[in-house]
Amino acid sequence: MSLTALVAGFVATLVGFTSSIAIIFQAAHGLGASTEETASWIWALCMACGLTSLLPSLLLRKPVMMAWSTPGAVVLATAAASGQFTLSQAVGAFMVSSLLIVACGVSGWFERVMDRIPMAVAAALLAGVLARFAMQAFGAAGTAPGLVLSMLLVYLLGKRFSARYAMLWTLIAGIAWAAFSGMLDTSALAFGLAWPVFIEPDFHWQAIVSLALPLFVVTMASQNLPGVAAFRAAGYVLPVSPLITLTGMVSLVLAPFGCYAINFSAITASICMGREAHEDPARRYMAAAVWGVLMIVIGIGGVMVAGLLAAFPMQLVQAVAGLALLSTIASSLVAGLGPERHREVAVITFLVTLSGVELLGIGSAFWGVVAGMVALLVQEGVPRRRV
Repeated sequence: MSLTALVAGFVATLVGFTSSIAIIFQAAHGLGASTEETASWIWALCMACGLTSLLPSLLLRKPVMMAWSTPGAVVLATAAASGQFTLSQAVGAFMVSSLLIVACGVSGWFERVMDRIPMAVAAALLAGVLARFAMQAFGAAGTAPGLVLSMLLVYLLGKRFSARYAMLWTLIAGIAWAAFSGMLDTSALAFGLAWPVFIEPDFHWQAIVSLALPLFVVTMASQNLPGVAAFRAAGYVLPVSPLITLTGMVSLVLAPFGCYAINFSAITASICMGREAHEDPARRYMAAAVWGVLMIVIGIGGVMVAGLLAAFPMQLVQAVAGLALLSTIASSLVAGLGPERHREVAVITFLVTLSGVELLGIGSAFWGVVAGMVALLVQEGVPRRRV
C-alpha cells in the first residue's frame, strides 16, 4: 500500500459515485421504489462493484476496476419516466440482461471481438472517452473559476516539485477552497445503514424487450468495450472472458436487491492505472483494491457515506477527475497517433468518440470503434484500383 494508491482510490470513488448516483436515484424512484428499496439498490450496486474489483485485484495483482453502468442507468431512468413498468418487472429485466452478459463471457465472443481491434484504435477510443470527461474540468471554470484555477495551479506546481503526490495536493487544495468559500453542502449528511431488500422478479416480455435488451447492449458496447480498451492501453493483460462472466453472475445474484448491471470501468480505472496511482505499474493494483474497499464501505454505510461524498461541489469533482486523467489521455493519444500506418484511423476513432454522438440508443464509444474499423477496412482491406 502507498499514499498515492490511497489517493487514487479515493479520487476514483469520489468521481465514480457522485457523477451518476443522481441518475440511479431517478431511475429507482421512477420505478416506484421506496426509500428502503432505493437504499438497497445502492447497497447491491456498491457491494457488486466492490467485491468484483477488490478480490480479482488482489488475486491477479493487477488493477481490476468494475463499476455500475451509467448508460444503463440512463436507459432505466428513461423507461421509468414512461410509467410502463413496475419495479418487479425491472428486476426481471435485470436478471435477463445479466444472463446475456454471462453468455458473452462463457462463449468468449466479446474477447475475440476485442482481440481484433488494433491497439491504435483502442488507445484512440480511450482518449476520446476520457477527453470528453476531462473537458468538464475546464468547463467548470465558468461557474467556479477560483476553485478550478487554484486546483490547476496546485496541480502544475505539484507536477513540477512533487509529481508523485500532485493529485493529493490538488485534492487538498480543492477541498480547502470549497470549505472556506462555503461550497460544501452538508445538508445531506445523516447517519444510516443500508440493508438489502428482496424484490420479487416478474419476467414480463415487454420489460425484457424494452429494458433487458437495451441494458445489455449499452453495457457491453458503451461500458465494457472502452473498459477493456483502458486496461489494454495501460499495458495490463487481464482474463476478459472470465471477468465478464463474473460481472454477469454477480449482477444476476444481486439483481433482486437492485443491482441492474456492472461492467469494466474506463474513467475511474484510468485514474487507478496511471502514474498518479504509483510509479511502478506492478503496484497500481492497490489503488483498485482501495476503490473496492471504499465501494463496500459505501454500500454498508449507505446514507452517511453517500451524503459525505455528495457534500463536495460538482465543480470540484469535475476538476479533480479531469486533472487526474490528463496523463492517461496524453499517453493514449501518443499510442493512438504514434504509428503512422493507423494514424488517420485513430484520429477518426478519437473524434467520433469525442463527439458524443448517440445512435439507436448506443453511445459514441461504440460508434467510434465502428468508424475506426470501417476506416481501417477501407484503407487496408479493400484492394486499390489500378489507374
